[in-house]
Amino acid sequence: MSQTSVQQYVELFENLTPETVNQFESLVTPDVRFADPFNDVRGFSKMCEILTDMFERSENPSFKVYEWFEQTGMAYIRWEFSAKLPVLGAFKTDGVSRLSLSENGLISEHVDYWDSAPLYMRLPLLGRILRSIKAKMALPS
Repeated sequence: MSQTSVQQYVELFENLTPETVNQFESLVTPDVRFADPFNDVRGFSKMCEILTDMFERSENPSFKVYEWFEQTGMAYIRWEFSAKLPVLGAFKTDGVSRLSLSENGLISEHVDYWDSAPLYMRLPLLGRILRSIKAKMALPS
């Protein structure tokens, strides 16, 4: 039994390196949409730019997939991302990716959903401001 594009896509993300980024090309449509809290682009080359940039701007970025499922026309992947980021140090976050599939089973859209607030909270100046706002909005303890 051959693997679906989604199965191959999940395995590729779990084992992603700068050398394997281009392997997504056979799994996505040429005009694939790739979106996360910082980017929203169309096209395989733009998707590759984002993933390559991740390796250039962070140390040891990796995805651990906890679960995924696929049904007709779409799939979801629940994952944890970890990396060492400049200025911030070690960083981990959980997220979900929603994949839309074309009629021929290729990924036509990859949209990441994850909370970027913890990242902003760790920035030196902005983090202090955001922590103050968060404290004012929280229920008194």
